[in-house]
Order: sequence, then structure tokens, then C-alpha cells
Amino acid sequence: MEKNTQPESVSSVLKVFNILEALGDQKEIGVSELSQRLLTSKATTYRFLQTMKTLGYISQQGEADKYSLTLKMFELGSKSLEWVDMVTIAESEMRVISEDTNETVHLGALDSGSIIYIHKIDSSFALRMHSRVGRRNPLHTTAIGKVLLAEREEAYVRNILNGADFVKSTPNTLENIEQLLEELKIVKQQHFGEDNEEQEPGLRCIAAPIYDRFGVVIAGVSISFPTIRFDEDKKSHYVEILHNAGRHISEQLGFKNYPVK
Repeated sequence: MEKNTQPESVSSVLKVFNILEALGDQKEIGVSELSQRLLTSKATTYRFLQTMKTLGYISQQGEADKYSLTLKMFELGSKSLEWVDMVTIAESEMRVISEDTNETVHLGALDSGSIIYIHKIDSSFALRMHSRVGRRNPLHTTAIGKVLLAEREEAYVRNILNGADFVKSTPNTLENIEQLLEELKIVKQQHFGEDNEEQEPGLRCIAAPIYDRFGVVIAGVSISFPTIRFDEDKKSHYVEILHNAGRHISEQLGFKNYPVK
């Protein structure tokens, strides 16, 4: 009889990672051997394996009682490593922008249908955007979100925003996916995106894309600033330094054909 004093959810998480580690130690393993190693019943082990198989993290050798890891774990780990590398590479470029503008500079990436801030340099002004690394924001209301979507196929955009709630945070917030698709055409053409008080009244943001070595937009770098500290004369300069940063970061990630010179 299995004894476990831990909460069921915690115990389940531990079992999943124990299975992954066991499969990492051996190329393939059967239910019986795995259940013995985990001190868990065969029935419980089998249920976990089938769920993980459905999610694509492990594979079953035909109808045999043997399981092994798939490359999905490698893919997941590679994404994490890519973010770490990108933050390290982007830091110096973001510092240049920060010292030039004294405004808040963000590095954001696409994750689970929203943008997530993975690095940030705060403005030197008391009046500034309040955000934090790890915070998520909608794709359609943010400058970074728009550059992340602009070069994607329409079907991809529709799919990733399927079921998204286009909450009208401000009078300027886009109301539906059709409006977003029209704006994405402009973003793709000019190679920068804007949040014109769409996320929060009195706050604007401009972002440029960052490409991986395959030419896929994987992140965006942005400047956020209050409207009272901005005039349109600054816009071309902000776009230029963002493009410079986006180009330099992309080049270090292996992409040499940034669309703006």
C-alpha cells in the first residue's frame, strides 16, 4: 500500500519529474521496472505514463511495455536556454537605449498566447511604467505583442488569439481580431509596433523585432514612456535606436539579414 503524507498535487508533480529523470537515465524502461524504482503501483505509473505520452513528452515503443523520452524535453530546454542567452546578449543593447532615453526598456517574448517580460531596465524618472520581469500582457494591446505577430501567417494569428478576450482597457484598445490584422500589416511594413495608450491611459510604447538564426521573430525590445514626456519629434529617433538594438541582438543570435539597415 502506498503511503504519502504530501498533498496530492505535490505528490503528482514529484512522480512526473521522477519519471522524467528515470527515463533520462535509461534510453527506455518498462512500467514494472519504473514502478519499482518509484515505489509506486504499476497502475498509477501506467496512468502517469499515458498522460505524459498524450502530452508528447514520452513515447511508447509500439504496443510494447517500453517507454522513452521524446525530443519535446530537448525543445523545451532549448527554449529556456535561448531566453537566457538572449537576455545576456540584449542587456548591453538595452543599456544603450536606457542611457539615451532615460525611459523604461523591456525585452519580451511570446509565451502561451501572451507576451512575457523576460528582462527590464527601469526609467530614471519617478513617473514611469510599473512592470516586472515575468509579468504577462495581451498580445493585441502591446507594441511587443504586435511585432511578435506581424510576420506570422493570418491563420497562426487567428489560432493563437482564438478565444482571446479583447477587453477595451482604454478608448484606443483594438476591439477585435480583424482590427488587429489590419494593424499588423502596417507593423510588418514598417518593422516596428506601437501601443498608443491601448494598454493603459497616458502610456505609450514602441517596439522592434528580434530574430533568431532562422529569421523567425522570437522577441521584441521596446521603449515605454508617459505621453506627457513625449512628442512626435522623438519618434523617429526612438524607432532608429530600437532597430539598431534589434539588429545587433539578432546578429548575435545568428541572423544577419535584419530588414532595416
